[in-house]
Amino acid sequence: MIKHHRVEPGSKFRVREVDTDSTAGFRGGKAKTGKVFADLNQRLHAQQNLLWAEDERKVLVVLQGMDTSGKDGTISHVFEGVNPLGVRVTAFKTPSQEELDHDFLWRIHAKVPGAGEIGIFNRSHYESVLVERVHELVAPKVWKARYAQINHFERLLAESGTRVLKFFLYIDRDEQRRRLEARLANPEKRWKFSASDLDDRKRWDAYMAAYEEAISRTSTEDAPWFVVPANKKWYRNLVVASVLVQTLEDMQLHYREPAVDLRHVEIE
Repeated sequence: MIKHHRVEPGSKFRVREVDTDSTAGFRGGKAKTGKVFADLNQRLHAQQNLLWAEDERKVLVVLQGMDTSGKDGTISHVFEGVNPLGVRVTAFKTPSQEELDHDFLWRIHAKVPGAGEIGIFNRSHYESVLVERVHELVAPKVWKARYAQINHFERLLAESGTRVLKFFLYIDRDEQRRRLEARLANPEKRWKFSASDLDDRKRWDAYMAAYEEAISRTSTEDAPWFVVPANKKWYRNLVVASVLVQTLEDMQLHYREPAVDLRHVEIE
């Protein structure tokens, strides 16, 4: 499943080559995911406990996608049952004036995970080569320079002990329409609707071009991109959980030794 969705460094990503309804790498439908996902959740809990106890390395999960692609849903399902002490979620919204007065990575760097933590970005520094490009908020020479700056930033994180995993939750335009209509029909979800959703929807092709270039130019060994077919929510969750758990297990995390010599400890 992981190899189906990882964008290899140096390759060209094209949205038209991705089937948003795909369930590649998994045999069976939604009904068969229960046991598999429960196992992944238990493994994630165990690995997060090790990461927190080791207190050395970190993991950063970046979630990007068009409105209604399921960033919030992915967080609530994939991270269900983990220890909240070791997980920090940051949702990046429109920059404040203070944030605009600094470089575009200033507010991002302040929110990266600390030792032992899993950090989750709901949107991220990639908004600066997506929204700001599509809405022409900065000059082309500014956002074009940011690809290299992002790669340098993520290399710094990697060299400082952070595993960076980036997920593009990819739904097609028809699926977005269905989800927007469902959101409007549901009083409990209506609050999420914004007029900007419709504005961005009109710019769909421009956003897809921006995603293609951003992913192609910033999928690296230090910080790979995974393009996740997200029309089927259960498969989206399964892919993200599988990549995260496999990455944590490959890190070979361990409990750190106590700071004292236990041979000389006496408990009265």
